[in-house]
Amino acid sequence: MIREIETRTQSGLGMLLGLLGAIAVCIYLVILAAQNDGGPVTFVSLGLLIFVLFFLLGGLFMVQPNTAMALQFFGRYVGTSKEEGLRWANPFFSKKPVSLRVRNFESSKLKVNDLDGSPIEIAAVVVWQVTDTSQALFQVDDYESFVHIQSESALRQMATSYPYDLHDGATVALRSHGQEISEHLQQEIQERLSQAGVKVLESRITHLAYAPEIAGAMLRRQQANAVIAARTRIVEGAVSMVEMALDQLAKRGVVELDEERKAAMVSNLLVVLCSENEAQPVLNAGSLYG
Repeated sequence: MIREIETRTQSGLGMLLGLLGAIAVCIYLVILAAQNDGGPVTFVSLGLLIFVLFFLLGGLFMVQPNTAMALQFFGRYVGTSKEEGLRWANPFFSKKPVSLRVRNFESSKLKVNDLDGSPIEIAAVVVWQVTDTSQALFQVDDYESFVHIQSESALRQMATSYPYDLHDGATVALRSHGQEISEHLQQEIQERLSQAGVKVLESRITHLAYAPEIAGAMLRRQQANAVIAARTRIVEGAVSMVEMALDQLAKRGVVELDEERKAAMVSNLLVVLCSENEAQPVLNAGSLYG
């Protein structure tokens, strides 16, 4: 597998000034030779020298901040220059820039089935950066397209590994465990992109919803689960309050109730505490046992 080789290049500014100076001297010599009726050998020699100097100017190239320049010698990778500014290398080297800046990619809304087989819509944003220029250029055909396709493929794979909501003993769900899901997605994408010299810095779910054809049914199920959870909490609280009331009455000796009266009191209190509507009080004007 190709690995990046960081190579040092010469300062382009000094080379530019030197070559321009040499070209100026050669042109001056040509003028002198023309004035002094120099022979053809002189003109040919000076012409070749000027041509070589102009050819050497072709070795100049510019490296922008957070950009690398991959160098090839007749198709063979020889190294990568990351030094900023005007640089110079062998004019026979072909030079291809690669951005090292942090980039992000947002996938389209993908329609997949979750772990339960329910169709959902999901999308994610991936923050990535090229870390190995040689792998990015020579290991894959088009590393940007590779990032996009493999990220969506990893997103599909991850979405099928979890249910949309927590139920039936599930411990992690897409909707409720955002941090765990993001970490899993980042690992999935990184495994696929490592061969392209790309590092995944972050991945986040940006869109998550049931598919339109089942959204209504799933909304009713969520509402039913919410009602059941609320009712369970209300009943637990009501039982605790009734138990506390009976304990306090017995402890303080306010009134002594037999089992039948306790059952009636428990029934009345549960009705009052668990009812959806406000209870209407009924005053007992007669005896307690009347």
